Amino acid sequence: MKKKAIITAAITGAIHTPGMSPYLPITQKEIADEAVRAYEAGAAVCHIHARNPQTGQPVADINVYGEILANVKSRCNAVICLTTGGGLGMTVEERLLTVSTFKPELASFNAGSVNFSIFQLLDKYLDSPNF
Repeated sequence: MKKKAIITAAITGAIHTPGMSPYLPITQKEIADEAVRAYEAGAAVCHIHARNPQTGQPVADINVYGEILANVKSRCNAVICLTTGGGLGMTVEERLLTVSTFKPELASFNAGSVNFSIFQLLDKYLDSPNF
């Protein structure tokens, strides 16, 4: 029997910013293109966060999500997992709107995010005698 695996590709994540990497897709087309590339490389699921195409910041804009989803679905059969993580400062209603609007095959469940704080922990560890 052949072993099976389900590979999920998180296309952008929520906390990453364009300043962290020049490779971060931020426009609707870039995000859709990367989702299709991930599918073609073997990913079964694409986890989608939408971005403001001018700033790269996470957005809950239904029009932006709609454009990404239509583009991906017209080009491949990836299972789409929409985020409910959103971005710093988004309300619960904003985070859940994608699920009620698009009814994706999967959606993340963020019961309370613990990853929206970027602390300079590495500096503390580097200064520690136990590092």
